[in-house]
Amino acid sequence: MAGPHRRDVDPPPSPRVVSLDPASEADSPLLSNLLELYIHDMSEVFPHVQLGPDGRFGYSKLPFYWSEPDRRFAFLIRCDGRIAGFILATRGSPVVTDPNVLDVAEFFVLRQYRRGGTGSQAAFVLWNRLRGTWIVRVLETNGGALTFWRNTVATFTGGRFDERAVTTGPNEWRVLSFDTGPG
Repeated sequence: MAGPHRRDVDPPPSPRVVSLDPASEADSPLLSNLLELYIHDMSEVFPHVQLGPDGRFGYSKLPFYWSEPDRRFAFLIRCDGRIAGFILATRGSPVVTDPNVLDVAEFFVLRQYRRGGTGSQAAFVLWNRLRGTWIVRVLETNGGALTFWRNTVATFTGGRFDERAVTTGPNEWRVLSFDTGPG
């Protein structure tokens, strides 16, 4: 008598190696291309984002990441050695008056690397690398991002963070703040 049909099951995927590499001015073309993908995604929740006449969104602040290296920090996210996204962080945030707070200004993970821990791992590396008080701003209407950031910050801090609503201009933010220790 034959036993129950056995289905071959793939082993669970091996953990991905996520790194966060400082970007330089030489990486501007790559970051500009990735920013187009990011801004396209964000145009769904930021209705004021408009495509330019050249068919690009553009990101006018990118040159400041090279001219203000003490206040702006650009990183490329790599997963298993391949480009997986980027993080742009700033010293100073539009939602607080402290000029030394660190702010996750822009954060992007390519879709193929989402929901697998790449984003969380990259955020953890960032917060361990740049120590201090951090702000993560999420548009109130961006439900998926809000869930991601609440879970990521809660895991990183062991649940020790503050959360509040802040309105700046047309944007209603959910602001998560926490401290990673002396810088």
